[in-house]
Amino acid sequence: MIVGTTNDISGHKVVRYLGVVRGITVRSHSIVGNFGPSLQALFGGNITLYSSLCERAREDAYELMVAHAQQMGANAVIAMRYDANEIAAGITEVLAYGTAVVVEPA
Repeated sequence: MIVGTTNDISGHKVVRYLGVVRGITVRSHSIVGNFGPSLQALFGGNITLYSSLCERAREDAYELMVAHAQQMGANAVIAMRYDANEIAAGITEVLAYGTAVVVEPA
């Protein structure tokens, strides 16, 4: 599966547009899970425990988007983007989306 943030894939031509695909994951962190990041926040800098949580959420959303594209018969996703929204305190939705297409070498 080729995934790109651009509207085309270099060296390929889009032969069929299949539609929008998405992968959504919703994550929360527990009270216990906030203890480590709270300590890191006291000292400033990168809060690696939250960075890891965010990266896992993005990866899960990405994999769900790719699976959705494969189910539609796509071999590529163009114009891929991420979005994130806080649904409630400590609960965040991460969305990966793009346009599923079939491409062939140019």
